Amino acid sequence: MRNRPRASLGRILQDLGSTVLDVAASPGDLDIEVTGVHIYDPLDELIVPRGGILLAVGVQGAADICALLGRAPQAAGVVVKLPVDADERVRATVLETGVAVLGLTRAASWSQVAALLRSLLAEGDLAEPGQESQGDLFSLANAVCALLDAPVTIEDRSSRVLAFSGRQDEADPGRVETVLGREVPERYLRLLDERGEFKRLYQSREPIYIEIDDGTVVNRAAVAVRSGDEILGSIWAVVHEPLSAQRQRALADAAKIVALQLLRERAGADTQRRMRADLLSTVLAGGTDAAEAAERLGIATTRLCVLAAQLSDVDAADPARGESDRQRFCDALALHVGAIHPKAAAALIGSVAYAVLPLHSAGEEEARAVRVAESFLARVGPRHAANVGAGRLALSLSQVARSRADADRALRVLRARGTTGQAAGYTAVHFESLLLQVADVAAAEEQTPTGPYQRLLDHDAEHGTELAATLRAYLDAFGEVNIAAAQMHIHANTFRYRLKRLLEISGLDLADPDARLTAMLQMRIFGR
Repeated sequence: MRNRPRASLGRILQDLGSTVLDVAASPGDLDIEVTGVHIYDPLDELIVPRGGILLAVGVQGAADICALLGRAPQAAGVVVKLPVDADERVRATVLETGVAVLGLTRAASWSQVAALLRSLLAEGDLAEPGQESQGDLFSLANAVCALLDAPVTIEDRSSRVLAFSGRQDEADPGRVETVLGREVPERYLRLLDERGEFKRLYQSREPIYIEIDDGTVVNRAAVAVRSGDEILGSIWAVVHEPLSAQRQRALADAAKIVALQLLRERAGADTQRRMRADLLSTVLAGGTDAAEAAERLGIATTRLCVLAAQLSDVDAADPARGESDRQRFCDALALHVGAIHPKAAAALIGSVAYAVLPLHSAGEEEARAVRVAESFLARVGPRHAANVGAGRLALSLSQVARSRADADRALRVLRARGTTGQAAGYTAVHFESLLLQVADVAAAEEQTPTGPYQRLLDHDAEHGTELAATLRAYLDAFGEVNIAAAQMHIHANTFRYRLKRLLEISGLDLADPDARLTAMLQMRIFGR
């Protein structure tokens, strides 16, 4: 097992470049080791271990920055959105605590910078100068950057950034936007596709040169990354002129090495994901092995809420792409909950991404879990249409199975509504969930509508009428004929006539509350 290179704060700043992060106030030496990324939440207890980078969301002004530095004296750095009010007080506090204050460009979102930093730390990209490449994608990107003397990205078939080299601040705004968003912006994809550049790239075994003809974008050299006939991705370099023959050969050779690394990482990632999914499944089942599985995952064992998230727009015609989308969606969920609590975990189980989210003792835990889910959906919404269900609070591992069942039922209610981009807690949709469960029992026992409602359905089927729909509209409008008629798009007198006919045919007594309830429940349960 190889040792990962040490991730120093100075190396991170060097690789990201001043376009993304800049030093606003420094204690001097930035050689401190970075151990993780944490997001500041004023409503939660602040726990930043030694070497953590703290993303100070919403923090502005010298006084607030100084107060936060005092509360996180073990952090490697505190990140604040530009412009940073780094006055004498801030600089003095930085020298006293030894915690650097960094400024984040306003063009970047907090989720983007968290993803960038976590990716760098996870990949072990941050080898110190003079060290040999450690064999991961980020180190390979840096090696290609050195060979070509140009900033480089390694992308998958969907133009999502898998790794990037240093010196990105030397590139154009389009590349910076690509690195921040971890994927090529849509307008550039459309431009390249319309010009046939992707077709030329994937048909060629050699690097190609692409002239952008745009005053704001530098030209590109690109090569496809292949495994036999399978296209795994591509390497893109920002260049001002065509590559020399020697540099073309270097880029082509680099593509072969990247292909091997992608295949190794794909195999390793699949194994790790299966293991995490198996362990999380054990935790969610809440059996005798749940405690051991939770310990191996490193997650909390008390005061947990389960989130169940599912994409609602997966392309059934392309199963491979659908599975990739689901996995990337789950990775995003894992990143989101991990930023909130270090002992959270997420994994893809079937088509549902489950997350176990620890919550502090502040009351209204289910509502807080829903807010976390809503925040996640707001962040991934442009790329992933999805719904999230949240279960009730589990005070111990033995109750996690119940919370998982709650989350599944809440998610099912959202699917049944036909909505997308929504989050719901189980208690908020409890009655709808019960109706769906009753409908399951009725379907399993092959039960059918009875009484007045069945007579209306039979009459509609035989004569092509809409008496059942008329009754539904009347009950939904609490007996307000004008409202019900508008809902049916008919005149009020026509609606009254239909109402009279349905009462004659069905024998329903609308004055009887039990009869009304029976009809309404049958409509909901049998869904006709």
